[in-house]
Amino acid sequence: MPNSPLVERDLKVLWHPCTQMHDHPALPLIPIRRAHGVWLEDFEGRRYLDAISSWWVNLFGHAHPAINEAIRRQLSELEHVLLAGFTHEPAITLSEKLIALAPPGLSRCFFGDNGSSAVEIALKMSLHYWRNIGQAQRTEFVTVAHSYHGETVGALSVSDVGLYKAPYEPLLFKTYVAPSPDCRQNEAGMDCARQAERALAGMKEILVRHNQTLCAVIVEPLVQCAGGMRMHDPAYIKGLRALCDEFGVHLIADEIAVGFGRTGTLFACEQAGIRPDFLLLGKGLTGGYLPLSVCLTTDTVYEAFFADYSTGKAFLHSHSYTGNALACAAALATLEIFAQGDWIASNRVLATIMGEALGALRDHPHVASIRQTGMIAALDLVADKTTGQAYPASERRGLAVYRYGLDHEALLRPLGDTLYLMPPYVIQEDEIRKIVAVLIAAIDHATAVAS
Repeated sequence: MPNSPLVERDLKVLWHPCTQMHDHPALPLIPIRRAHGVWLEDFEGRRYLDAISSWWVNLFGHAHPAINEAIRRQLSELEHVLLAGFTHEPAITLSEKLIALAPPGLSRCFFGDNGSSAVEIALKMSLHYWRNIGQAQRTEFVTVAHSYHGETVGALSVSDVGLYKAPYEPLLFKTYVAPSPDCRQNEAGMDCARQAERALAGMKEILVRHNQTLCAVIVEPLVQCAGGMRMHDPAYIKGLRALCDEFGVHLIADEIAVGFGRTGTLFACEQAGIRPDFLLLGKGLTGGYLPLSVCLTTDTVYEAFFADYSTGKAFLHSHSYTGNALACAAALATLEIFAQGDWIASNRVLATIMGEALGALRDHPHVASIRQTGMIAALDLVADKTTGQAYPASERRGLAVYRYGLDHEALLRPLGDTLYLMPPYVIQEDEIRKIVAVLIAAIDHATAVAS
């Protein structure tokens, strides 16, 4: 069966996410028939190496037999039941396992449907906590420049990527924006730890002025993903925890994209040796199978809501599919795969291979800021490497890389002119070298066009 009939049907009825639909059909959609491991296959038999884990969600490859079987088993028993007034074993067991894995002191799990939902839960929970303990004046939040926390109204409010946020400004609440610790901003002779110190100084200025009205600071530990794969030193997260303690505000760690081994440890916060007040997980939580997210928090927060009904202190937040049994079963299978092998150590080996392969681009005249944190590697296309001058956005050089990749068995979906690799953990060494070779050839192609 050819791809074209499905594409024609799609364009009559579907509106795709994060897409200018006018690009289609000039940039044809690709209907995927099946997937296995790191490979996707369309209806015409062409294959694509999933170098971005299908938007960062897939950990152990597509169609993993253990996760497949766990979902089948659960499906024969219970597919879903409301989590208000009812409970079920998969949600309980998953909560127990997550609490055992998370930094000590995170002792309560509140489930959502997706990453944005988890962010909304944490924002509301933090604000409501302060209200419940008699500090209702605390209604504001601090975010970090270039941060991204999701597409819903609250999540966008604490984000700082104009491409996603600007059209909806009238809907959003005000936040304070602290400097980013992005290592690429280093001045001559300044290492990443020093850049972290400078960013922390900017954060402290905000906390000094506004701590009495602040609920929380929200941060993406180690890698600001959608904001351009901006990476920073763990010292920033360690220092941020100290500042939040000093000024009495919550710390929300959004690990939706970076959790579950992406950065070289199970959770990015581990590298800073800290415990946030709220830890947000999603994406890889179910191995890339089903939508599920969770907000982990402390007994201190939980107890501020634990009161007689008449006090009005309950956290009246819900999603229809909160704690869905099938999604919890997929998550439990994913955690079991982690438990059966040293995937963190394996990832470090794969990350080293990826870094070494990308070294071939260090002298490329149109490649800048090659960077890597664990299994996340990124670089920027630039018109002039010496000055750092960017290509005009209208030239869409990153799109040229994407199109070249599809023609050469690779899914490389960039963030503008920031190119990155974030593959599933089951990728093999030869597949890493293949994807980097395609990336190099794609960069040569994209930078030669009208250069």
